[in-house]
Amino acid sequence: MSRPLAAEYAPGARPDAETAVFLHGLGGWTHNWAALIERLRPSVHCLALDLPGFGRSAPPPDGLVTVRRQAAAVARHLDRTGHRRVHLVGNSLGGLTALHLAAHRPELVSTLTLVSPVLPALPPPQALRISLLGLPGAHRLYARLLSARSPDRQLDDLYGLIYADPSRVDAEQRATEARERLRRAELPYTQKMLAEGVRAVVRSHLRPAGEASAWHQAHRVTAPTLLVYGREDRLVPFRSAARAYAAFRDARLLTLPGVGHVAMQEHPGAVATAFRALLAEPRRTPGG
Repeated sequence: MSRPLAAEYAPGARPDAETAVFLHGLGGWTHNWAALIERLRPSVHCLALDLPGFGRSAPPPDGLVTVRRQAAAVARHLDRTGHRRVHLVGNSLGGLTALHLAAHRPELVSTLTLVSPVLPALPPPQALRISLLGLPGAHRLYARLLSARSPDRQLDDLYGLIYADPSRVDAEQRATEARERLRRAELPYTQKMLAEGVRAVVRSHLRPAGEASAWHQAHRVTAPTLLVYGREDRLVPFRSAARAYAAFRDARLLTLPGVGHVAMQEHPGAVATAFRALLAEPRRTPGG
């Protein structure tokens, strides 16, 4: 039996507002969207989900993480809660999950927003190093390396990887994420799920047997799509932005100088403005 996903719900200013659903990236959680949600609440109801094995969602019973499974878990949550035609937003691995859902369950998705999605491309050196975590047993070595670093050092390493300018992280955000890292350190499956998430990305790039590539899925998406890329992203090559823009049938492209992998955290105002502009466009019929 599938396990329910942990969720954070922030109602919008109007009861009749539509709903936006947010999916975090590898090793992330619902709080990654807090700054963006704060800016969007006047326009939409906001539902942030922890993907299976991450944040406060339990891992899959068999411990296996794939993009298809993550998308199925999100679809079950939306089906169970009666959500239809949502504005789906995903970052990094969550972007791949959102793409898969939009391609295979188009009736659930009104618009699609992808922030630095990890679409198949030759990765930068930092991403290649992270991919090594997917090797058998590597997560145990990684756990030992982490234990030798203080929580502050761990956060510094993380922010240096995903932010173009780590000084944008304020004290409140840092304290919240430090507490979350301490909580996760007590869980027996945290590092294994991180490794499984890396393997999920690698599998999607290698195109599993019987499954369309992420680029082919992008062409299948009929929902209006907003693509957001940071020019200083150390994990997703900026050159893939142009290919992504050409791959989607109905795309808009926002590129942000001086921004890294998590534009919704580094520059939430710009992402919120582009998102609201997408929602303000004349609505198309599904599949149109």
